[in-house]
Amino acid sequence: MKRRGFIALAAAALMAACASAQSEPAAQGFTSDRISVVTRGSGPDVIFIPGLSSHRDVWATTADALDDRYRVHLVQVNGFAGFPAAGNADGPVAAPVAAEIARYIAEAGLERPAVIGHSMGGTMGMMLAARHPDRVGKLMVVDMVPWMGAMFGAPGSTAESVRPVADQIRAQMLAAPEGDTTMTRQMIATMIRTESAREQHIEYSRLSDRRTSVNAFHELIVTDLRPELPNITAPVTVLFVIPPGAPITPEQYEGYTRMSYANLPNARIVKVEESYHFIMIDQFERFVRDVEALLAE
Repeated sequence: MKRRGFIALAAAALMAACASAQSEPAAQGFTSDRISVVTRGSGPDVIFIPGLSSHRDVWATTADALDDRYRVHLVQVNGFAGFPAAGNADGPVAAPVAAEIARYIAEAGLERPAVIGHSMGGTMGMMLAARHPDRVGKLMVVDMVPWMGAMFGAPGSTAESVRPVADQIRAQMLAAPEGDTTMTRQMIATMIRTESAREQHIEYSRLSDRRTSVNAFHELIVTDLRPELPNITAPVTVLFVIPPGAPITPEQYEGYTRMSYANLPNARIVKVEESYHFIMIDQFERFVRDVEALLAE
């Protein structure tokens, strides 16, 4: 896939969120300089992880649909959507955050909760399920592949061979003028089909710490999780969409997505129609049905 075509999809990592939700602090005594967690409801545990530059409230309406039967844990990644960067101010973000979520599961005494992650949150979910398989009961990945760096290089590229591209993108993003939301607006138009939801996501992107977001984006390009997928023992559902303006045919894009999960042959991989990257917004009712199907397994 051509590099320019994936930037719109990968940049889908750069926004998020909707309405606010009443919630409670998570596990008493749990502190972290990388994440915070709030909980809602009671019942079996479900952890939701937002994507790059996103706010946990992107899951608010989903939590509304579930918290009468489930205890929902809403993760916030520091440095995104106005939260101070703290421990995420420099260096990798996804891998250390995944490790912190694993620690949270242990300290909160959760018994193999379901984990649902969007975009970069899906990457964190895969890291969590592959590196701590005893702590995840079920996994849903919402529109993310195990290695997005493949789309930035020629066929046969490796994580190391695309690193110079990732370095260049990071330098360009850090050098871009502050405060100009023109590109952000253009990207969001390809990520959220529901026009009324776009402004909130633009604001959360604007409020995110630039270095944290850029470093996390760089990390996604150079992190290939495909070899780790066989370590995942939990049932997995992957939801994906065909991004608007992709430089290949829908059939080719679908084939690429399914091939990306070849090391996870029992995964349920589902294409969602009439939606852009934020499936939980553009196809909310369909999304909730898929979540409930996973949780019922």
